[in-house]
Amino acid sequence: MHETLTMLPEVQARRLLAGTPLTLEILRPPYPALGVGMLRVLRVRELPGGPLEVMAGYDNYEPVSSIPRTAGQPPRTA
Repeated sequence: MHETLTMLPEVQARRLLAGTPLTLEILRPPYPALGVGMLRVLRVRELPGGPLEVMAGYDNYEPVSSIPRTAGQPPRTA
């Protein structure tokens, strides 16, 4: 049943799982980035004796260093 949730938008998957205890993990790259596009379910698994674990990720990630600053903003620091 949970395989049918894979690649659904995260909001839609949470609606389908309403009332089911779950933990939500957001996949992120190993560098500072902003998620771009839809947040989608990548994996659902049952934890032993616990809630469902839902892992989600964005369609794409934009490195923070490549996002242009607007006038008057201080430079970003790492």
